[in-house]
Amino acid sequence: MGAVIDYIARETNGSPFTSFKYCFDNQSVPHVEYESAQDKFVNLKEFAEDDHNPMVRNLTQRALISAKSAPLFKFFLDGSRKVYKIDDIQYDRKVFPVMSGQISVACCTRQMENDIQFGAFKAIDLEAYSVISLPVTANSAGIDNAIYFNNLLNKIKSSPVTSRCTLELKKVLYYLTKLEGKETLESKGIAKIQDEMIECEKRIVARLMSKHLLDQNHYLIKDGSIQYKPMKTGDYKELAHIRTNYRHVVGVSKSFNPNLMRDNRDQSSAATIAKLPLYHRTPAFLWQPGPEWGNVNYAIWYVRVRDRLHTETPYSGILKIEKMLMTDQEAHHGLDTDEIDNITANIINERNPVCYGNDARWANHLYPVYMTECYCKSKFQNDYSFINLF
Repeated sequence: MGAVIDYIARETNGSPFTSFKYCFDNQSVPHVEYESAQDKFVNLKEFAEDDHNPMVRNLTQRALISAKSAPLFKFFLDGSRKVYKIDDIQYDRKVFPVMSGQISVACCTRQMENDIQFGAFKAIDLEAYSVISLPVTANSAGIDNAIYFNNLLNKIKSSPVTSRCTLELKKVLYYLTKLEGKETLESKGIAKIQDEMIECEKRIVARLMSKHLLDQNHYLIKDGSIQYKPMKTGDYKELAHIRTNYRHVVGVSKSFNPNLMRDNRDQSSAATIAKLPLYHRTPAFLWQPGPEWGNVNYAIWYVRVRDRLHTETPYSGILKIEKMLMTDQEAHHGLDTDEIDNITANIINERNPVCYGNDARWANHLYPVYMTECYCKSKFQNDYSFINLF
């Protein structure tokens, strides 16, 4: 039995078990997210750019022209987390899983020389730390949950058991135990760790903005979606309040649900996306997720950066791109088409060099993002060593 788990059980009046410990995360493989219960359809009737041409756009020449000047993207952000089941614990005759996680979020930058030549690539910001996720029922004291679990964290940190095992926890998270639909207690615990990683990403973007590093000539690529759901806790829980931090941020997703896009006849546009020619993009369309997503609207479009002949799936080599709409003007009339073309052309130019052989998702990787991801993951402890700290 782990000393840390024993200590937590004593402090929270729980009964631990000697459960099998394991890591939830496996090696990533190329895949297509055909279905998702949380997805809403994006209707292609509403454009998010001022040119309402429904045809795909060829950006081959625009990419060649952009390659001769300073790249638009100077910063690259990626977050990674590894989640572990470390035990089960009993409260009020019910058994709940205890989850732990390693979180690593980094921002890397390309240092420029003479405004054009590619210089050094290095990390400028990093947060790497460990967390534990307990059921909310661990709080039997009847006080505010945030206060209770923060006090528990301080007790764990000051306990001799953590000094002996070199475990450094930054947060004790808590998950609610009421289940809906296909939820499981384990998925609730994992979601809290995922939310913590997202909050970490938001903090780093806020720091970049506070240092005035992001502007119209220095954009940031955030790996994955920037469709952040509002949270009940945290300094950045309301996306509408931090939206201006993302004026010069673009979200680029390697995997996505191709059935999300619907045409004017309410038919899936998955085939149209799959058949995109090389270096062509779809029009940008308006995505209005609604109040549950903070009433923030998005422009969404797709671009093919790898030839279909050399990839494994119909959507390998295709990226989903997202940009937040900042103003009422943008929400009603969309982004300038020239701005979208410029963003997309610069993304095309980030496709090389290729990480082929190093990652099964190579066709959907942008190399600076891949390097940032590798840097993040290099900060993780070995699974076996980490899981036995508890």
